[in-house]
Amino acid sequence: MSQQQSDAERHERRMTRKKQVVDERIAAASEERGVLILMKGNGKGKSSSGFGTMTRALGHGMRCAVIQFIKGRRETGEYRFFREHERVDFHVMGHGFSWETRDLEQDRAAAKQAWQLAEQLLKDESYNFLLFDELSYMIKYGHLEAERVAHAIAERPHHQNVIVTGRTMARELQVIADTISVINDERHAFRLGVKAQAGIEY
Repeated sequence: MSQQQSDAERHERRMTRKKQVVDERIAAASEERGVLILMKGNGKGKSSSGFGTMTRALGHGMRCAVIQFIKGRRETGEYRFFREHERVDFHVMGHGFSWETRDLEQDRAAAKQAWQLAEQLLKDESYNFLLFDELSYMIKYGHLEAERVAHAIAERPHHQNVIVTGRTMARELQVIADTISVINDERHAFRLGVKAQAGIEY
């Protein structure tokens, strides 16, 4: 037997074993329901991941909604792209980053207003997918109560999927999450002196 044939047989045996493991896991995952996904960490790409997943949901004909809790002083590319989509309700509720606004009461009022809308969406069974972009900061800054946020998300319709983004996540959200992904920061162009640009950062 040649080395090439031997390698091919070993590969086939490995893949056969792997397929068996994968098939068993698929068979064991029989529950059908919406999931809560948390995208956290200091790295770039949390919101981008959320919008990418929403695009996938739209590809399956789902109705979606977005609330951006911080962005608001500059139109983002995602807002420009999705704002007129017939199956996306897009809400930009913030006034910009806290170090830009420097107005605690304004930021707190905006957060509470945005969360009131979020609670309505979380009760609406017509939505399949909700993206709460940078919601976690509202809890970190003390604008919203973690227990109230977690309770509303936990009590949502059975089929509804939710993604929450932000660098840090309250323990209450992590306890009820189905999937938690961490995006790390090993390098960022901004620290190399590269200016934030349309289509990449916003």
